[in-house]
Amino acid sequence: MKLLVYGAGVCGSLFSARLHEAGLDVSLLARGERLASLRRHGVQLAEEDSPAVRRVPVPVVEHPADGYDLTAVLVRTHQVDAVLASLADLEGDVLFLHNWAAGAEPLGAAIGHERVLLGFPPAQAGGTMDGDVVRYRATNFMTGRVPMPIGEPDGRTTPRLERIVREFRTAGINAKAEPRMDAWLKTHAAFALPLGQAVHAAGGPVALAGDPDAVRGMLHLMRQYLAAMPTPPVPHAFAALRTLPEGLLVTLLRRFLRSPTAVHSGLSDVSPATAAELGRLAEQMRAHAKVR
Repeated sequence: MKLLVYGAGVCGSLFSARLHEAGLDVSLLARGERLASLRRHGVQLAEEDSPAVRRVPVPVVEHPADGYDLTAVLVRTHQVDAVLASLADLEGDVLFLHNWAAGAEPLGAAIGHERVLLGFPPAQAGGTMDGDVVRYRATNFMTGRVPMPIGEPDGRTTPRLERIVREFRTAGINAKAEPRMDAWLKTHAAFALPLGQAVHAAGGPVALAGDPDAVRGMLHLMRQYLAAMPTPPVPHAFAALRTLPEGLLVTLLRRFLRSPTAVHSGLSDVSPATAAELGRLAEQMRAHAKVR
């Protein structure tokens, strides 16, 4: 299987490096200064605060093209429209791996419904860009216990889905077929959007943890989004956000916000790009959840 990883941020870089090291035929798409760096040095990886930097010579390209069996899209939500435009006239399946609460319809309308698969790199895939070096946590989507879900929009278990999951697992990526992928993505957005908005407004996860009223407001919005979903949350454990006592949940959320997982993850990124992504995800959530 010939693969293109579209997006050379933290997740795309980790993903393509792992596939390349496993011997798969993979290329990484990047542009501008990031493309120039990748051509000079390859994907540069370092574990958290380690001074040791490892270079992985993943082939890089500037533009998508025909000839790929699968394109894995790992970009921010607000960047998807540009990706769709560049892939519309090409061939091959496309796996969208990012925050997305609008369902498969707008994706399929742009590139062909038969080409679309949905998925999400789990929270362990987080890390940060340190210049051109990707700093990642020791536990990530290659080794973490929480699998990377992938699914067909209609929930079927198709031969192509089984083949993709098998290829990824052979490469050491903990992938699994998820029959309720659209509900999974909407559930994740119901949690991640209020969290991201509150962290961004506070200036970081630790600052948010110090404001219990803001955490309580964040929890209320999570509950509104979950209550507006037409299906039960996936995974079902997210139902606890609606059923456990508010005081307990506020305490647990504040503890999480102070944890190394939160502090050293993408939550600490309060850049304009993060604000743009949250804005687009909020539009999608309001459209299906009718929450204002």
